[in-house]
Amino acid sequence: MKFVLKGNIIYATEKKKIITRKKSYVVCEDGICKGVFKELPIEYKQFKIIDYKDALIMPGFIDLHLHAPQYAFIGTKMDLELIEWLNNIAFKEESRYKSLKYAKRAYENFTHSLKNSVTTRACIFATRHVLSSIELMSQLEKSKLITYVGKVNMDQNGLEIIDEKNAEQSIEDTLLWLKKVNTFENTKPILTPRFIPSCSVDLLNGLKNIQSKFNLPVQSHLSENKKEINWVKELFPTSSFYGKVYDNFNLFGYNHQKHKTFKTIMAHCVHSSEKEIDLLKKNKVFVAHCPTSNINLNSGIAPIKKYLKLGLNVGLGSDVAAGNNLSMFEVIKCAIQVSKYYKHFIDANVESLSFEEAFYLATLGGGKFFNKVGTFKKGYEFDAVVINDKKLGLNNNISIRKRIERAIYLNLDNFALIDKYVRGEQINLYD
Repeated sequence: MKFVLKGNIIYATEKKKIITRKKSYVVCEDGICKGVFKELPIEYKQFKIIDYKDALIMPGFIDLHLHAPQYAFIGTKMDLELIEWLNNIAFKEESRYKSLKYAKRAYENFTHSLKNSVTTRACIFATRHVLSSIELMSQLEKSKLITYVGKVNMDQNGLEIIDEKNAEQSIEDTLLWLKKVNTFENTKPILTPRFIPSCSVDLLNGLKNIQSKFNLPVQSHLSENKKEINWVKELFPTSSFYGKVYDNFNLFGYNHQKHKTFKTIMAHCVHSSEKEIDLLKKNKVFVAHCPTSNINLNSGIAPIKKYLKLGLNVGLGSDVAAGNNLSMFEVIKCAIQVSKYYKHFIDANVESLSFEEAFYLATLGGGKFFNKVGTFKKGYEFDAVVINDKKLGLNNNISIRKRIERAIYLNLDNFALIDKYVRGEQINLYD
C-alpha cells in the first residue's frame, strides 16, 4: 500500500493548531503516513497518485463512545432524562438482541451507516448477549474500520428482561465471549461494565480479575446525571466520589496491585468533582465528551475547556442513541455550542472551545486512545476521509480553514463523503 493523495489537506497538530495545505500531497506507505508536502519528494514519485482535485482531505474521525444496539431506535424518546430513558426505551430495545436473527439485521444497518460516515475508529457498547456481541464484532471486522467493542456487563438495577442472571453468569459469559473473539484483527474487545448502578460488588470484583489477567482496556459511564451520582452514593456510601468506586475495583485506568496503567474511557464526566477530575488526570483516563447526548437527556454540560487546560485526555463521542446522530461533524459543532453555554450560564471563568480545539478533539485527541492516530504527522497510522464540499454549490474562493468549518457546520459528511481510508486501506463506500 504505497500511494499519495492530492488535494486540500487539513489536520491538527496540537490542541489549538490546524494545518491547512492547498493542493498538496499526503503520502501513505504500508499504512503509515510519511508526511504532507507541497511538492512531492523524489522518493515518492513512483507511488500511485490519487488526485482529488479541489476536495478536502482530512484525518479520519474518532468516536470514543456509542451504543450499537441503540441505533435501531435513534431519535426516539428524546423528551426523557437518563434513568427514565434507560428504563422506558434503551433496556427494552437492548433485550431484543437475545435474538441473533434480530441482532444480525440491526447490526447490518448500524455497520453500514458507520462505515459510510467520516468515522474511521470507534469504541462501542454492544449488549450483554454473547452471540449478538460476537455478531456485531464480526460485521465490524469485515467493514475494515478499527474498533473496540464491549459485551456489556449488568447484573442488577435494570429490567428483568435485560439484567444478567447473576455476577457468576456475567463473568462466565464474558470469558466465553473473549475466547470467541480473539482472532479478530480490526475489532478488539474492551471490558464494559455498563455503569456502577448496573454492577454488583461480585461482578465488579470479577471484572477486576479479568482486566488484570488479560490486560484489557475498559469503557463505562461516569458522572453523567445528578440522579445517577446520588444513586451511586446510596449504593457505595463509603466512596468519596463516583469514580472512586471504579478505582476501588481497579477499573479506572490503574491496577493498584500491579502498579500499572491501562487504557480506560469514561463517557460524559459532566458533573465530576475536583477529586474525580484529579483522579482522571492521574490515571490518564480518557474523557469521552458527548454533547448531543448531554443536551437530549438534559444531563448538563461538561467543562471540556477546563479539562483540556488541566491536561486530561479528552475526545468526542456521538453516544448514539442518546445522541441523535452518528455524524462526528454534528458532535464537533455541538461541542463548540455547549461550551459557549457553559461560559455564559455556568462559569464565566471557563473559556468556550475554539473550532481548532473541537476539531482536535474529534481527530488527534480521541485518536490518542488508539496510539498514533488522528493526524497526518509523519509516523502516524494513515486514516483519511475526503469531502467534496462543492456539492453545496457554495463559493469556494475562501480559505481551506473556512471551507472545513463550513463543511462541518453544514453537516457535509452526510452526503459529501467521497472516499475513506483506514490504516492505509481504502474502504468500499456505499456497497
